[in-house]
Amino acid sequence: MSLNLYFAIFVLKYNFSFLEERVLGVSSENLVFKVIEVPKPCLVESSFKSLIVPRESLSPYFGLNNKFGIYIFSDVDEINLASNLVNSNGGDWGYVLMPYYVRDYNKGRWQEVFRNLCQKHLVPIIQLTSLEETPTAEDIFKSAQFLNSLYWPVKTKIISAYNETNDKKFWGGKIDPKHYSQVLNSTIETFKGLDPNFFIINGAFNASARSGPDYLDEKEYLVEMNREVPGIFAKLDGWASHPYPQPDFKGELDTDGRDGIRAYSWEMDLLKNLFGIENLPVFITETGWAHEEGEKTQPSYLKAENVAELLKKAYEEVWLPDKRVVAVTPFILKMKEADNFSWLDNSGNPYPQFEVVKEMDKLPGFPDRI
Repeated sequence: MSLNLYFAIFVLKYNFSFLEERVLGVSSENLVFKVIEVPKPCLVESSFKSLIVPRESLSPYFGLNNKFGIYIFSDVDEINLASNLVNSNGGDWGYVLMPYYVRDYNKGRWQEVFRNLCQKHLVPIIQLTSLEETPTAEDIFKSAQFLNSLYWPVKTKIISAYNETNDKKFWGGKIDPKHYSQVLNSTIETFKGLDPNFFIINGAFNASARSGPDYLDEKEYLVEMNREVPGIFAKLDGWASHPYPQPDFKGELDTDGRDGIRAYSWEMDLLKNLFGIENLPVFITETGWAHEEGEKTQPSYLKAENVAELLKKAYEEVWLPDKRVVAVTPFILKMKEADNFSWLDNSGNPYPQFEVVKEMDKLPGFPDRI
């Protein structure tokens, strides 16, 4: 066994004085030591872990990283269920995508949410939303101040700036790439002006939509964004993507291009060929096949057992081997209005995909802590 092919982590956790000491060893000529204090909101239990993994398992962006995640709402029960799903079978510090309304300043509730995320070892991706409206300059500033006032479970504070804005129903009933580009630019400058640890990714686009009354083709949309704010994409820390299997959320596993689960590759090509942007880490903030089972059966969708098989293959054959992909948070853990996409039924019982993904082998993430 060649030592330089392996990455070793030794974690020593103390349950006194709310202190966690980590010694991080990397197979190189020099040994790197890191000591990190854990504030009181995130008390950890005593444990000792030793792990050696192949170097090819490491993310070029985040080192030892657990890519598994899920889209949830800011609910304690959902946080617990998400941890059971994404931190199972060897996993630790998986991801959750959580929408945040930019006029919600309830610090007590959100700090409790973040405390639970910390205790359950979940990395939040906070997706800004302005619901039926578009955000104002005041919304951007106040939401940045509020989110910066919270104790985050990890050092890197990932913010996704809104959602599918090339669909007019997600941007105040209008298709306005120029305005979104201005908002994105202001979001980047405002959040990073408060704390450079904010890690800003775009709001993922509807890659499969073609131009029409309600949509603008993503390529056209990106060109208009860059025309309004030249170099806007060079300001991003990462790229959010919604690579759904089309058509009708039941497409084939091996579909290439904008209509499949590799749509982010098509987007990476656009960024490179149109704007010279390369090597952005990818965050799949929504994806998944719809299943026919739900409160109302949808025979046009796939059987839940088939969805589970496809998701397992998608992880094993596409997302996990792709070093560009940092996190995958499929839509959605539980949502009554989208129960054909949900991983749990409305009574809380798991669909097959929950159990299948829960049983998959995972890596423990090792995010930097404040």
